[in-house]
Amino acid sequence: MTGRAEVIGEHGTPGIRSPKETIMTAVRAAAAGLALLSAAACTTPPPPRSQAGTAAGTVCARPRGIPGPETATTIDIIEQAYFCILGNHYGGATLDARSLLTAGFVALTQELNRDGRDLPEATMPALTGDRGADWAAFEAAYRKITDKVPGLRDRLAVVTLEAVVAALGDDHARWTHDVRTPPDHYDGDGYDLGVEANVSGPQVDGDPGAALPPLFVTAVPGGAARAAGLRPGDVIESINGSAPFVDGKAGPAIAALYPRYPEARPVELRLLRQSTGRRRTVTLKPGLYPQDPATLRVVTSKLLDDDVAYVRLRGFASDSANRVLKAVSRLRAGRTLSGLVLDLRGNGGGSPAEATRLVSAFVHGRVTAYQCTVDDRCQAMWTDGTVELLGLPLVVLVDRGCASACEHFSAAVKDLRAGRLVGTRTAGVVSGPAQPYLLRNNTVLSLPARHHLGPDREVIDRIGVPPDHHVPPTPEDAAAGRDPALVKALTLLHE
Repeated sequence: MTGRAEVIGEHGTPGIRSPKETIMTAVRAAAAGLALLSAAACTTPPPPRSQAGTAAGTVCARPRGIPGPETATTIDIIEQAYFCILGNHYGGATLDARSLLTAGFVALTQELNRDGRDLPEATMPALTGDRGADWAAFEAAYRKITDKVPGLRDRLAVVTLEAVVAALGDDHARWTHDVRTPPDHYDGDGYDLGVEANVSGPQVDGDPGAALPPLFVTAVPGGAARAAGLRPGDVIESINGSAPFVDGKAGPAIAALYPRYPEARPVELRLLRQSTGRRRTVTLKPGLYPQDPATLRVVTSKLLDDDVAYVRLRGFASDSANRVLKAVSRLRAGRTLSGLVLDLRGNGGGSPAEATRLVSAFVHGRVTAYQCTVDDRCQAMWTDGTVELLGLPLVVLVDRGCASACEHFSAAVKDLRAGRLVGTRTAGVVSGPAQPYLLRNNTVLSLPARHHLGPDREVIDRIGVPPDHHVPPTPEDAAAGRDPALVKALTLLHE
């Protein structure tokens, strides 16, 4: 996992990212979307408190530029976010808002307990289901509590708002705040341990049941891991003394492999190199390191044996579909290609329009996905008939790092029979296209206004897209530098 920001567009994937992307990702700051880069920060004036419940649709606005410096999160910011969610999230109209306020109050009291400052005043007010009245009751209780602990006020506001957003249970809903960069950071630098594994931190957070043992190193891009001599295929038996898997399920210890700045605590790993049977313990400290520029490119390509084109797409960024098509055209010059392998492993998503455009190079006149309201009024996303068909057999490589717009594309390829999928099931992180909203403290709340369904109107979110041919990675393959999924793809193209 590296410090590179993940590629995020309308259909970005906050929370989930390529192991080469910093959070999922990156990730997690990228939830604001590329929209933040295109326009001047502004928001509509807050409505009077007496009108807040009726002004939900205008309580927050889309950002028109890069936000100014972040200011403190307060109860007024929590209020703005609360009504922004109710007015703009696709489920806001039918949501029981009491679930948001309850989650926020739980987080508030837990933080008081962690600080050893629990208060007799910290009791949940009665809620009736009236959104405006319930907010007023919540705010009164909140202010009464925080007035008693002024030194904790800032932290309590942050954990409360984080919990309110998390209570949506939506992988594309995110509050982006407190984004910091190392002072010596240079464009393209990574910040972490310099190790990638077959299970990512975001995968553990989102769906630990999908991760399978053993935990092993898949790549060593640099940093402390390279200096310590780690190699692909090394099995990680413990992290800071804890087993990575507990009762067959990925445990919280794995998250320590993926620190984000300013986290700087050393991480102790117990490693097994299966080829020699040697066990050793290393301590890695997070830090900055330069990355290989090739790993930062959105599109890379090469010609494989038997005139098969191989193209790797790391994210559905702006113009990425055209870049893939140009790469294929260059490989095709002067020869007849026998097929295309499109590698989407670790592709964290991006623009749904780019996903649709790329599908259009393989099939015309079909629906690639549906974007639906909470009452099931759906808008079809049709292929673009102006995109020239490639006319090549297609195999797509996918894994648990393929999320959001990557799953949009993969499901379309599978359902429309435009090609075959090889690898492992995708992430299941495709709630719906996220739109950013600017809060008054210059933080960003990202919310999907519609939810995503596949071409056959199937739910993909939290389920993922299964491959046509299941080819999971192994530590033995990683150690030997083998890519069994690619080998399977070539076998299929040569049938």
